[in-house]
Amino acid sequence: MGENEANLPNTALQGKKMAYQKVNADRRAPGHSQYLDNDDLQATALDLEWDMEKELEEPGFDQFQLDSAENQNLENSETADLSLDPIQPATSPKGRFQRLQEESDYVTHYTRSAPKSNPCNFCRLLKLFCTASILFISGILIGYYTHKNCSSNATSSGTLDLQLHQEILKTIQAEDIRKSFRNLVQLYKSENDIEISKKIKTQWTSLGLEDVQFVNYSVLLNLPGPSPSSVTLSSSGQCFHPNGQPCSEEARQHGSQDPLYSYAAYSASGTLKAEVIDVSYGNADDLNRIKKMKNVTNQIALLKLGKLPLLYKLSLLEKAGFGGVLLYIDPCDLPKTATLSYDTFMVSLNPGGDPSTPGYPSIDGSFRQNRSNLTSLLVQPISASLVAKLISSPKDRITHSACSPLELPNNEERIVSMQIQTVTKFETVTNVVGYLKGSTSPDRYVIVGSHHHTAYSYNGQEWASSTAIITAFIQALMSRVKRGWRPDRTIVFCSWGGTAFGNIGSYEWGEDFKKVLQKNVVAYVSLHSPVSGNSSLYSVASPSLQQLVAEKNNFNCSRRGQCPETNISSVQMQDDASYFINHLGVPTVRFTYEDIKALEGPSFLSEGFFPKRATKIEEMDPFFKLHETITKLSGEVILQIANEPVLPFNALDIALEVQNSLKGDQPNTPQLLALASRLRESAELFQSDEMRPANDPKERAPIRVRMLNEILQDMEKNFLVQRAPPGFYRNILYHLDGKTSQFSILLEAWEHCKSLASNETLQEALSEVLNSINAAQVYFKAGLDVFESVLVGKN
Repeated sequence: MGENEANLPNTALQGKKMAYQKVNADRRAPGHSQYLDNDDLQATALDLEWDMEKELEEPGFDQFQLDSAENQNLENSETADLSLDPIQPATSPKGRFQRLQEESDYVTHYTRSAPKSNPCNFCRLLKLFCTASILFISGILIGYYTHKNCSSNATSSGTLDLQLHQEILKTIQAEDIRKSFRNLVQLYKSENDIEISKKIKTQWTSLGLEDVQFVNYSVLLNLPGPSPSSVTLSSSGQCFHPNGQPCSEEARQHGSQDPLYSYAAYSASGTLKAEVIDVSYGNADDLNRIKKMKNVTNQIALLKLGKLPLLYKLSLLEKAGFGGVLLYIDPCDLPKTATLSYDTFMVSLNPGGDPSTPGYPSIDGSFRQNRSNLTSLLVQPISASLVAKLISSPKDRITHSACSPLELPNNEERIVSMQIQTVTKFETVTNVVGYLKGSTSPDRYVIVGSHHHTAYSYNGQEWASSTAIITAFIQALMSRVKRGWRPDRTIVFCSWGGTAFGNIGSYEWGEDFKKVLQKNVVAYVSLHSPVSGNSSLYSVASPSLQQLVAEKNNFNCSRRGQCPETNISSVQMQDDASYFINHLGVPTVRFTYEDIKALEGPSFLSEGFFPKRATKIEEMDPFFKLHETITKLSGEVILQIANEPVLPFNALDIALEVQNSLKGDQPNTPQLLALASRLRESAELFQSDEMRPANDPKERAPIRVRMLNEILQDMEKNFLVQRAPPGFYRNILYHLDGKTSQFSILLEAWEHCKSLASNETLQEALSEVLNSINAAQVYFKAGLDVFESVLVGKN
């Protein structure tokens, strides 16, 4: 203990005394058992080898790269110190149940002082002494081997779990994933989404997955009209399809995709003739600058995709008075490997779920609202080649390594006529849901989500990658289940329908089972778009799961002998995880391979659904080794969350994320900073209490582990705000991109405050953030009080 005390950070030795110090009350010499059962020695059972003091001494992540070369304290100031220096996540995952099992030094070396002598007959004294000695030595030996065996069993149990997990994952082979992928792509060419759903259900059932079922919803879809949309130049009278081809049957037949599906789902329809005004990315500064120069009422905005959520930018344009939007992707925002100048795309203006039943499920008898369009704007995605025609610009604007962004000169006027035709109809969206029931906690769910092709939309081939990966993991898992093994918690496998129209399938299922999911879901693992490039492994994870993801990344790259930079962040994702993050506050993780250049470009380019060439996926990953890696990484995380007695979530990392999010130039109130400091203090105390069920036999009772898991499971629910700008996550722990760490809703409100006379929006946003931090602080403190009450009741 002397060495530990010498290394204690100042936080533990000055200022307000923290509750975790009480575990040091009766320090024992190294080597004493952690399992001593004598009542007089219960205090030593709480002597955690890796208590909170040691937790704060361990090395920090450097941008989540697992580098043990540097050793730094998380904080060297008093808890009340509000300076926000760069804060790294908590690095020690110790204190969880499995960590104790991995420790080998469990041998008990306990000796007791010899009893005092009493005046008596020498022989009688000798007999008593011998009897006592024999009993004492016997007790020591029994206790020694009993605890040694318990320790050995605990250690072997943890080792067996790890070996079992690796045995399951070893059966996952790239060739099997490739065969499944090719079968799915072939099926897509000949059948619709109903047949694809049937195929998935049949395959999952044949693998042995239990209770595989269809969950259908009749939902309102916005589909292309009988003829493609068009854009006509008034100056020349030329008519173009969205992809830049002239309006003729020949051009339609030879286009890169059917122009019918180059549209914005749930846009207003009709015809509008007006001036085109270049608004660049459409942020608040762009619009304020333009409104000072021109009258924008009922004009057409030329808008770039990226930088900010599309729904947010459209809300600003609608509020400014625009009547239409021509949406495109600037070639300079794309990786050099991408050649999409002549391709257009589909976008959805639906924030999530069936638009006719907002906030409630589309079940029989539900009231259906008439919402054929979700905006008053006429929105039309167009190709970069058509934009070049509109601004009379050369098609190829890339010279050497430089790229000139597409811009419409402010002193030139362009009048165009845009025509949009769409139809709305009710269609059935099908989800495929299968259950693998848990053995000890069947009412706790780990949800694994992929998506399948939906009719009337372009999903490219990513859905086939997604479906092939989830099927490969099910196959590996069920091969072990057939031999008698089961996970502790239930794993729910979901293949979602309607993803391209606004994650309709997952939202409807979530709204349908909301009460059950609020109580039972512990994590969501997304397999959406697993391979979008082949140069960089990229992970999106909730703050509470980032440490676990970093461990898995490091472990896997060590086995492969190649360790690329670990890239982990909490950013908004455009996939079916949205409902679980924003409405249930569920910890979420997703692994994906990306093009490194794509990660450097603007955010929210993924909002556009592009058609992909038939060989695109196989060009990026010809041997499907990347698919295999994603399957195994996701599988390891799934198995660990489903099987660890204590959920592998990190409370302190959430508090550190909050403090990091309050750095920057935007104004912060003293109340926010003070609350963030108190939240961190409570999280540190709670992190200490996380260790107790794993170290004290009394506290390892099932009821205590259950209490701990329920608190860990619901941590992120505290950060769901009531109001967020359109397109922004309600879960404020997620940022708009990986380049900014500040709370997104505060950044947006601050931008508005700079351009408007009133700061009401900023005050509302500050209040939302403050209430979230306060709720989390109260939540952790209440959890500590409950654990303390149980301790008092047992002593």
